[in-house]
Amino acid sequence: MRISAKGEYAAKAVLYLSLQYPDVVTIHEIARRHRIPLKYLEHILLALKKAGLLESRRGVRGGYTLARSPEKISIGEVLRVVDGKFSQSSCIEVDLQRPYTCPESDSCGLKQVWQDVQGAVERILFETTFDQVCKRTLTGSARGGDPMLYKI
Repeated sequence: MRISAKGEYAAKAVLYLSLQYPDVVTIHEIARRHRIPLKYLEHILLALKKAGLLESRRGVRGGYTLARSPEKISIGEVLRVVDGKFSQSSCIEVDLQRPYTCPESDSCGLKQVWQDVQGAVERILFETTFDQVCKRTLTGSARGGDPMLYKI
């Protein structure tokens, strides 16, 4: 499974907002903390807002906050909003622009394994909430993570 740069940025932004929840955080602060190009981040946050994951506030104290608590937002939900369907093996993915049909698709054991792997990855992503990721981040149990990066 491959996660796009857009998906990585979205996950980092939502993690940061989760760590600051329920406070409102400016887009400039998120962009600066994670070295995300501002214009690119704007598009990502607008997509997450449109999907109902974020709320925005205008004005001097404006910015973004989560629309729901971190324990009610999964990593899979965020990635699905910005990346759409998760990447898969070419033998189980249908590409309408370049159709390919495996001659052994119905009887191939590999196809079944790839589907199992895809299902396992999606289960992990949709069962892992940002509250759980926050706890890993703050306890330093994320490999190589610096919990001080998220302190204000």
